[in-house]
Amino acid sequence: MYLEIISPEAKLFTGEVESLTLPGTNGCFQLLENHAPIVSTLQAGAVKIKGNITIAEDYQNQFESISKEETLFTISSGTIEMRDNKIILLSD
Repeated sequence: MYLEIISPEAKLFTGEVESLTLPGTNGCFQLLENHAPIVSTLQAGAVKIKGNITIAEDYQNQFESISKEETLFTISSGTIEMRDNKIILLSD
């Protein structure tokens, strides 16, 4: 799956990921490859990104590496859209 993380300041990440776990306003949920199209609002919490990803040096301080295969990105709120294995995460 292809993920884009966009904040008001910049595009923080673009690249391939294996899965994404998100803090939805109605509870946490996970996106995997070939997930049905979805649009959802997000609440404050951690976004768990699975996959061996590379974060640009300018934005590494906004991500927390848990392991080689897991990275956390903390948000205060946001919106997610997934369609055709492309995920766009708009974060505040």
